[in-house]
Amino acid sequence: MKVIKSLQLAIVAIAASCITLSASAQDNTLLGAGSTFVYPLFSKIFAEYGKTHDVKVNYQSIGSGGGILQLTNKTVDFGGSDAPLNAEQAKKIGVPVLHIPMASGAVVVTYNVPGVKGTLKLTGKDLADIYLGKITNWNSGEIKATNPGANLPDLPIVVIHRSDGSGTSFIFTDYLTKVNPEWASKIGKASAVNWPAGLGGKGNEGVAGLVKQTPGAIGYNELAYAIQNKMAYADVQNKSGKFITPTLETTTLSSNVELPANAEVSLTNTDNPKGYPITSFTWALIYKEQKYSDRSAARAKTVLTLLWYNIHEGQKNCAPLNYAPLSKSAVKVAEKILKSATYDGKAIL
Repeated sequence: MKVIKSLQLAIVAIAASCITLSASAQDNTLLGAGSTFVYPLFSKIFAEYGKTHDVKVNYQSIGSGGGILQLTNKTVDFGGSDAPLNAEQAKKIGVPVLHIPMASGAVVVTYNVPGVKGTLKLTGKDLADIYLGKITNWNSGEIKATNPGANLPDLPIVVIHRSDGSGTSFIFTDYLTKVNPEWASKIGKASAVNWPAGLGGKGNEGVAGLVKQTPGAIGYNELAYAIQNKMAYADVQNKSGKFITPTLETTTLSSNVELPANAEVSLTNTDNPKGYPITSFTWALIYKEQKYSDRSAARAKTVLTLLWYNIHEGQKNCAPLNYAPLSKSAVKVAEKILKSATYDGKAIL
């Protein structure tokens, strides 16, 4: 009996040990979901982080809308979004959510127009009119006016947009709302809008794929996706009337603004005369109070430590992937936001 009793105690001890190890392993595997816009950057940063920290990050590139939904349902540790929470989303969550800026990037206007050499130029008004279904052919007078000498074919424009809730769509429609009154009154800005025309693609990947395979197509993608897929993308007219090529430099110029304390700011239609006009920050979203859904203090600390790394050491990965790193002042704002996070009312960092 003593032997059996000893075996039973040993089994209980082993089981308890396994549970502890399992809990520890879970706390070292973080879950994130959302923005496809920032996915190339997150993939690189999280891989680098895993080399020096016993932490694995499983980030699902499902679109900002999906990331916000999963954060709302408390099925992820953080969401990735290129759009701040709107009033309805914030009300549904019901508790404070922190927006930590990770970097900024450009949304570029990609196109597939056979026979065109060089780079096309587009005004914001014409771009909105294309997406409104008012300009329907590549040899239209409006496009010819800004591209004199270009060999524009008699080819219908095939509008491509996102089919999912998308921060990239929010950035794009935020810009169109600022530069075209008709777009502002009829469509507006949102992660998902009622598109007047076109075909939908899921994620930045889906839009890029449709544009590449469809002659006459026009779409919008994060700059890194366009470069990786060797796609043509337009110079876009900014507020100063200059046609600006989206680059790391012109994105950075648009991003050099003073951030408010909550870091929620729009960068589109920049006042900088040399800045690219369709630029935005991308944010990691977390609950300010991290004690929820049986989360451990260790898990909360792991999340905050990861995001602290992102805004410091992780920034070295931005420029090689054509994202603009945070300015020194933006980093300070991000630090204050992260330091405001609590676990059971007590500061985590």
